[in-house]
Amino acid sequence: MSGDRWKNLEVWRVADDFAVTVYKETKGFPREEIYGLVSQLRRAALSVPTNIVEGYSRNGDRELARFLDIALASLAETKYLIHFAYRLGYWPKGKLDSLTGLAEELGAKLWKFTETVKLSRDGKPK
Repeated sequence: MSGDRWKNLEVWRVADDFAVTVYKETKGFPREEIYGLVSQLRRAALSVPTNIVEGYSRNGDRELARFLDIALASLAETKYLIHFAYRLGYWPKGKLDSLTGLAEELGAKLWKFTETVKLSRDGKPK
């Protein structure tokens, strides 16, 4: 399907894997967190790949850059929520380190992609 060009983006694949990991890793959270932290964490993590898809499906680099900025903000929110879950004792230090590492890897790729899009859009970095 030609409308699924975003599937070829490495940054989307990493974001998709990250979101799936967050979903899986929150399955063991306390039941009282299902509508609180679990929901918020999952929405934030899922927002990263969905904003890449939405931006990539729009017309032009200006729109794509806007959605990539939103994806970066969602990733920052996800990183905080991962930290918060650790502070509440829902994850051990190893899990915090693992998820934070995945988020940092994704963040580096997303930042590079965003800068590349902005450079091609404007002819100079922003």
